[in-house]
Amino acid sequence: MIIGVPKEIKRDEYRVALLPVGVEELTRAGHQVLIESGAGLGSGIPDEEYETQGARLLHDAEELFAEADLIVKVKEPLEPEWSRLRAGQVLFTYLHFAADRKLTEAVLASGCTAVAYETLRDDQGRLPLLTPMSEVAGRMSIQEGAKYLERPQMGRGILLGGVPGVAPANIAILGGGVVGANAAKVAAGFGANISLLDVNMDRLRYLDDVMPANVDCIFSDRHSIRERLRSADLVIGAVLIPGAKAPRLIEREDLKLMKPGSVIIDVAIDQGGCVETARPTTHSEPVYLVDGVLHYCVTNMPGAVGRTSTYALCNVTLPWVLRIAENGIAAAAAKYKPVSRAINLFDRKVTYRAVAETFGLSFDPRFEV
Repeated sequence: MIIGVPKEIKRDEYRVALLPVGVEELTRAGHQVLIESGAGLGSGIPDEEYETQGARLLHDAEELFAEADLIVKVKEPLEPEWSRLRAGQVLFTYLHFAADRKLTEAVLASGCTAVAYETLRDDQGRLPLLTPMSEVAGRMSIQEGAKYLERPQMGRGILLGGVPGVAPANIAILGGGVVGANAAKVAAGFGANISLLDVNMDRLRYLDDVMPANVDCIFSDRHSIRERLRSADLVIGAVLIPGAKAPRLIEREDLKLMKPGSVIIDVAIDQGGCVETARPTTHSEPVYLVDGVLHYCVTNMPGAVGRTSTYALCNVTLPWVLRIAENGIAAAAAKYKPVSRAINLFDRKVTYRAVAETFGLSFDPRFEV
């Protein structure tokens, strides 16, 4: 099989979808790997390291898409890339279709098979290709929140951990999954007061056992969220319904409960966001004010720490790239249930239920397991 790795064109995206070791493993298995020149530079990987392992460098993205049977990316294809996709080709990347109807319809029309990292689910219900980026985003959310709480950044002028004689910041984290748990651990290390909210009582019991004493685990409902908004200096939106649009937990009216200069980091923005007033932003222009509350809604947070994120991502994606390349997508789906669950679009049909339901499209259940 011919595997193509294009350079990411999303603004401020520095990750790359394959490491040189991945090239070596794929070429040893008899596959051909095409790398767009410069694809790894944002992660500190020069072209020569790919060439040394047997990759063929291409300077033209259109040529790469035209030759490759399997396109491996990090982020969803942007509009200039849509026309490069074709029937019979497999696209393997983060897709987040439920947040973008236009993207969904464009990839559907191309006829390619769209396989989403974020819906590859194992038999234990885990999302192994989403987990490392959720870990990065969760930890970054506190890092970014601390920065934007500073007064020069339009924040309240709050130090997360306070100092002797001055109370630390109050942080509300909505969602106790991978993002929320990682955010809570980092925030606890700063010495802040944290409320970690979730609707799963078994998850809350576990978190209550393992979290430091300055993390309170609270059952999430409309009243408990609003109560925490009143006192919060920093709010982290960390909810996830795999493959579906994020539930809206904070309405615009709720912003009136919050203090001027408080900060919302909506990590769920790549799935549509859990805050009514959230809209996608970039690392170059990450924040905006609504009703006195600073919103940070960057859709590719891990892209800012490209080297860490690339290595963390490729550690978990490479085995699945090898399986798809070795078997072809149909046979891989039949052999490996996680691959079957990851197929969102196939033969111009929507094969992931949450995406079909989000947009009212017909659903083909052939890969549902």
